[in-house]
Amino acid sequence: MKSWKIVVILLLCLTLAGAVACMPFRGGGDEEESTSQLVEVVRGNLTVSVSGAGNIAVANEENLTFESSSGKVNKIWVEVGDEVSEGQLLAVLAPLDTEALELALTRAQVALATAEYNLDKTKIYTDEEIEEKEDEIDEAEDYVDFAEDMRAQAQREGDAVESVYWRREVYQAQADLEALEDELVAMLAPSDEDEIKLMEMEVDAAKQAVDEAQRQLDIETITAPWDGVVADVGAKVGDTFYSSAAAGTVIVRLIDLTSMELNVDLDEIDIPGIGREQRAIVEIDALPDVQLEGRVISVSPVPTVEAGVVLYNVKIDFDVPQDSNLKVGMSATADIIINERSSVLLVPDRAIKQDRQGNPIVLVMVDEQIEARPVVIGISDGFQTEIVGGLSEGETVVLEMGAGVQPSPEPAGRPGVIPFMPGPHPGPTPER
Repeated sequence: MKSWKIVVILLLCLTLAGAVACMPFRGGGDEEESTSQLVEVVRGNLTVSVSGAGNIAVANEENLTFESSSGKVNKIWVEVGDEVSEGQLLAVLAPLDTEALELALTRAQVALATAEYNLDKTKIYTDEEIEEKEDEIDEAEDYVDFAEDMRAQAQREGDAVESVYWRREVYQAQADLEALEDELVAMLAPSDEDEIKLMEMEVDAAKQAVDEAQRQLDIETITAPWDGVVADVGAKVGDTFYSSAAAGTVIVRLIDLTSMELNVDLDEIDIPGIGREQRAIVEIDALPDVQLEGRVISVSPVPTVEAGVVLYNVKIDFDVPQDSNLKVGMSATADIIINERSSVLLVPDRAIKQDRQGNPIVLVMVDEQIEARPVVIGISDGFQTEIVGGLSEGETVVLEMGAGVQPSPEPAGRPGVIPFMPGPHPGPTPER
């Protein structure tokens, strides 16, 4: 039993001796071994961004349809992949029954003329309109007198041809005069305002009926609203549409390939720093040499939840350079720029520690001794941190230290040395 205890004690001693031998720093005057790294404080540019992935989509597209309720496709002028210009003719729809439509148009025109005539008979006229009508009557009376004089002169001269001509003119002039006098009587007659409103409504309805009948009789065309590329053609020559089928069928799908967009989903943690008009760098998976400049055009106010993860859709707009071979549907990644700094002091994130009060400090190598120095930090990209104050360019900071090393006590004449208290990384908060 005693020998067993001796064996255990010997094993413990060997274990402790091995642990001491493996420590990165040793005391007792021996030379210290350390895994610490020394890094120089440098100036550089720092960018804080949020990344998201998605697929390329067109920013502008339109489904073009016929407005008529029925018709037959007379011509399709384009195919899938064709480039078209604004105003270019794309498709034609002809009416099915021309004779019936012409008859409907004639009836609508007759109804309109009747409604306008009835309105004229019931209209309330102004004094100016009545005076104009009286002037027309005076002119008509003068012409009747002139025509009778000319007929009498022709009879005196024995000119049979002239006599017949002016006899007809007298007859027509008297008829025109009687019509004008009847119109004046109607204008002077009392009118019912309610009846006039009803007549005006009938005229408006008759005009709409004429327009609709004319529209159905006309050949309908589809033209390109802007420059673009035909992505799909949904009909062929000879296709016939009845009722509302024509209005619901996409005849030509037009897309604009000069302006595309990227939709990415960002985690709820990243979305507070995202806003409209922020700059974004777009990279295409299939085109590694292509890097596009974009901007955020919208941030969805409503999230989607996938497997318990809350995501917000962000839409990024960018222009497509010529001959880029960029295609709709390609996978892409966007780096949305949250903040940028130029020519600022930088240290690795691992260099940032904190003192007992939780304030940021770094370990600086000064005269071959390590001192803890308070610093003011700015933004961080997760790898490097901006130093706003407390360090100078060219100074050396300590990234890592062995567990047995402490900063040297404050030497005389060099204030500001803070006793080092190991603690967790404070994690500088990026400015957003």
